[in-house]
Amino acid sequence: MADIAPFPLSGFVAPGFEPVEEAFAENFAHGDEQGAGFAVILDGEVVVDLNGGWADRAGTRPWDARTLVPVYSTSKGISALVLAMATEALPAGYETPVAEVWPEFAAAGKGAVTIGEVASHQAGLPGFAEEIDPALWLDPPACAGALAELAPMWPPGSAHGYHPLTWGYLVGEIVARITGRTLGTILREDICAPLGIDFQIGLPEADHARVAEILRPKALADLGEITPARRAAFVSKWSAPDRGGAIWREIEIPSANGHGTASAAATLYNAYAHVGLIGGKRLMRPATFETLITPRVDGPDLVLPLTTRFGAGIMHNSYKSFGPFEDGLGHCGWGGSLAIASPSRGLTCAYVMNRQSNILVGDPRAVRLVETVAGCL
Repeated sequence: MADIAPFPLSGFVAPGFEPVEEAFAENFAHGDEQGAGFAVILDGEVVVDLNGGWADRAGTRPWDARTLVPVYSTSKGISALVLAMATEALPAGYETPVAEVWPEFAAAGKGAVTIGEVASHQAGLPGFAEEIDPALWLDPPACAGALAELAPMWPPGSAHGYHPLTWGYLVGEIVARITGRTLGTILREDICAPLGIDFQIGLPEADHARVAEILRPKALADLGEITPARRAAFVSKWSAPDRGGAIWREIEIPSANGHGTASAAATLYNAYAHVGLIGGKRLMRPATFETLITPRVDGPDLVLPLTTRFGAGIMHNSYKSFGPFEDGLGHCGWGGSLAIASPSRGLTCAYVMNRQSNILVGDPRAVRLVETVAGCL
């Protein structure tokens, strides 16, 4: 493969998927990439696994099959699987009030807010309206505790607004209260380690040398009118921690700091194409899976300047950012990463990269690849 491109290129494509390799190389030819990976699983078989470009800014370290990269909010679809597993211990499942497992969450009138409402971005806690020390984000238990004290920015259940970071602290604390283990621990011990999947939420120091360097976007995303909810979620100087340092990698932020390869992300999202099954391992009962993916909200988003549709933590393809698959389920991450599944086609695709764009949903690089896959089916 290296002979057909002026950048390192490795991996393979199955017969019939050669156009995907061409589209992958085209992203680099346009100058849109530094390093990237793309993987496709069809009916349980890996048909595309490509790695190309450079893992560092200087262009000296080739991006290969062992290169890890943070996928930011693409982590949410993976964390949603773990949350679904945890809810099976509760008689009422997602309809359980959060306060039943986390009593402190009942503060400021949130006693009736359910786990399902939190998972589908209805809790009214997209960020901190009042100033905090950004270091609070680097202490997940303390951050969850601070969120539990907040009054919602809208009546919970009356509307939805994307919770870019807070979603992970809330869901992580809920999982810990139900199971006595952290979400990242469950992901590692019960799913990834047994199945050999190279993805972690909470990355040990021993793996930091494999992480690609991130090239940040040069322009801000278009958020439309800066409302109080959007300011709290994205704009204020305390709306996010310093990303990319050792502490940020090592702690667990289930909404934002999953690290892995394209192949690993595709393998985990393949559960959405096969009713909660990964590699023959059933993560949850079929009924739980159906509840996980059933839309809970569909309409104008109070935080994203878009119309969005969410199940219990997984996005539906209402914005047509997941290619031409009407039943598409997935999530995208800050800068352009994307993982999607089509249950009707038994298909999963995952795209990761280190040159970030400022596109909120549906990075053109990822969409081009997914649409090319669709054309090969």
